[in-house]
Amino acid sequence: MLTRSARTTVSVLLACLALLLTGCGGESKKDVRPSGATASGAAATPGWAKGMATVRADRLPPEARQTLALIDRGGPYPYSKDGTVFGNFEKALPQQKRGYYHEYTVNTPKSRDRGARRLVTGQSGEIYYTGDHYKSFKAVLR
Repeated sequence: MLTRSARTTVSVLLACLALLLTGCGGESKKDVRPSGATASGAAATPGWAKGMATVRADRLPPEARQTLALIDRGGPYPYSKDGTVFGNFEKALPQQKRGYYHEYTVNTPKSRDRGARRLVTGQSGEIYYTGDHYKSFKAVLR
């Protein structure tokens, strides 16, 4: 039988484990915010992101944050396809004229190719993240 102190220790450890298991992951549901919600709750979601799932830039996977920093600096980019026109053939993003969107690879650890993750930028400063090769997007809030 466990002593009272040992039971307390086990309970605390189990609670910590539960928090770690439910609170981890850069792409968790905690990152998704309904339209109108923001990271701080202080500012409204930009018009271009209305009706979309959103993610704060600081909650993106580390590799996406690295790609975002490269975009901010204007490169150089590790993949020849980075910066090329994104066609939006899936029509998952708002319709714009061809050439409006550009895509950038987000490195996927242990992937033997470019992987499925991308950042897509728009000419008006919008940024979108996809972790599933264009099936879905989140508007990136900065």
